[in-house]
Amino acid sequence: AVDHCVRRFLLITAKCPKRQVLSLGAGFDSLYFRLCADGALDGTAVFEVDFPDVARRKALNFYSTITYLFSGPVYMCSSQYRLLGVDVREESQTEEALSAAGLDWAAPTLILSEVVLTYMETQRSDAVIGWAAKRLPQSLFVMYEQICPDDPFGRVMQDHFLKLNSTLHALQQYPDLSAQRQRFLDKGWERCVCVDMNAFYLGLVPQEERDRIETLEPFDEYEEWHQKCSHYFILTASRGALMEQALLSQASVPSVSPSWGSTQLKASTVPVCLEGLGLASTWMRLEGLLLTGGSSRGGRVTQSRSLVRDQNGWRWSQWTVRGILPHQDLDTLPQWSGTKVSRDQTSGPSILTPSLSVLNPCFLFMVGRHFLFVFGGKNQSLLEVNSGNFVSFHYDPQFPVGGDVPAARHSHSACSYLGSVVVFGGLSREGEPLGDLSLLTPTERGFDWIRVAVHPPPVPRSVMLIYSQLDESVEIQKKELVCVVLHCDPPGSCFSVSVWMYPVLTTGTTCWDDMCQVTSMLQTQLFHMYEYL
Repeated sequence: AVDHCVRRFLLITAKCPKRQVLSLGAGFDSLYFRLCADGALDGTAVFEVDFPDVARRKALNFYSTITYLFSGPVYMCSSQYRLLGVDVREESQTEEALSAAGLDWAAPTLILSEVVLTYMETQRSDAVIGWAAKRLPQSLFVMYEQICPDDPFGRVMQDHFLKLNSTLHALQQYPDLSAQRQRFLDKGWERCVCVDMNAFYLGLVPQEERDRIETLEPFDEYEEWHQKCSHYFILTASRGALMEQALLSQASVPSVSPSWGSTQLKASTVPVCLEGLGLASTWMRLEGLLLTGGSSRGGRVTQSRSLVRDQNGWRWSQWTVRGILPHQDLDTLPQWSGTKVSRDQTSGPSILTPSLSVLNPCFLFMVGRHFLFVFGGKNQSLLEVNSGNFVSFHYDPQFPVGGDVPAARHSHSACSYLGSVVVFGGLSREGEPLGDLSLLTPTERGFDWIRVAVHPPPVPRSVMLIYSQLDESVEIQKKELVCVVLHCDPPGSCFSVSVWMYPVLTTGTTCWDDMCQVTSMLQTQLFHMYEYL
């Protein structure tokens, strides 16, 4: 993200006779040498500033190839590169050192702060931001730091840096994007654009580059990746008309928030001594709740577990699963029969053929028969699919399927509903959270996909909710559909649980009935989150 902003600045100022890059707290960053190797520094001088001890150690690594000066704060000096040892918290000393090193205060200047100012006391970092706005009238400030300190990930993040004796000071006063943006506007910057790293990756990184990154090696830690990215941001603030052109573009990533009801319900935890983070669950009707996957304090969980309630309360047991495994061909397993659901966009409904098993199963019941339906997920080539399987223990189900097939996705929610399948949300092939809802409904010949319009729209399975959201849909006796969403917004130590009731879903527009908001004191930590029924 920082490189993106640097190259954007160099592009906008390409016709300027003189331009500068001022890197605060540069440490051992190799930015200058990378840009120099790319031939991108014509007419550009790079000034790196850090504590004297750090600057001296960096200079000693290059003294044999670059003329350097050890008198005063300038430790290295060439036509394009100056390394200064000075404490940026000392405004007058910093200004004097930069002037001595040849900084042109009127020239277009890029100021870089990559997780630097947050280590200072907030009053001091605010002063640096204000000083830069005052002294550099044609400048672009680029800052990369942390946000969201109060949710479970944020608390663990703060504890981590605290153990390293590197307290994140600015987080408390500026905990979110809007606060950071207002911070710069209040300190004298004319324009400011601030996005978290999910919005940057999904909205500003070209698709070709994302494809290259995502094919470097197999990757399935999307929840962890999205959570980390939601706690870091990239900010650009400008002074002067030219620098306004170098601001980040506003990422076009959808942001939808739920509407809250006023009804308060009580919730309580049940001590079943079973923990898990990021696991999947399904109701086993008479047997209770089946839990699979996820992780615990001991690492990844490979065994399936069940929660069963009897007259003595809840108890749990461990299951050993034999047979079908993720990403394994169904037709290679003699005890299963599998057929593929696909839609040829040019030829109407298609007959099902044997194919690969993917994710998110739902049980369906038709005229005394029942079978398993599996939709979406990723195949052996790690590509998202919009195909599915009908699976049965006893026979090979063959059904034509037509209609508007949902887009390819993974990590979505699905459930059976009145003989149909409800598919909601997930992540698209581009990694964007989805908020659409589709029904696979039975017909006289087979099944049809139907897109359901929901108003107001449900919250997409997004990076802000993916760890604190249970976006599972379940069927209840009243033949209505319940959607339970577990939020952590606004951030804090409490979860807010929203419950929406659907009327019987139809092909038209379905309205949400915001039934209740449940607040429960569920204290969580990143690697210590319990799930209770």
